Amino acid sequence: QQGRQTISKMSSLVLQKANDFTHILRVQNTNVNGKHKVAFALRVIKGIGRRFAIQVLKIAQIDLNKRAGELTEAELDKISDILAKPLDYGMPKYFLNRQRCIKDGSWSQLISNNLDTKYREDMERLKKVRNHRGLRHFWGLKVKGQHTKSTGRTGK
Repeated sequence: QQGRQTISKMSSLVLQKANDFTHILRVQNTNVNGKHKVAFALRVIKGIGRRFAIQVLKIAQIDLNKRAGELTEAELDKISDILAKPLDYGMPKYFLNRQRCIKDGSWSQLISNNLDTKYREDMERLKKVRNHRGLRHFWGLKVKGQHTKSTGRTGK
């Protein structure tokens, strides 16, 4: 009799744990797979790499081996806050992907749509100024000094 009660309690605990699991999370306007480990799952968000994701989890004090679907709402809110304002939480400046912005000199971490928008603005500025890089982008040629005699002929 007592053994059956223990088993039923354990099975209810397991069912409770299974119900808390979320298969698809919504973080920073991006769908994140809940089956992956948290650090790997955050990499789906554009603008977040492996090292940045691990650093965010260390700041938030979340276990790296935890699955993304096991995160609580409080942990997700903490991650979103850190992603939005990493410098406020002590993130080193060299981790950020937008260093010394040309307009205001600020340091920031751009994520998803903001990253695309800023990149497009930078390319338009380079083309408008008639910079060498801007002209190469405009002409559809290689930009970073690669050889073009025998390779990279697509579009030419």
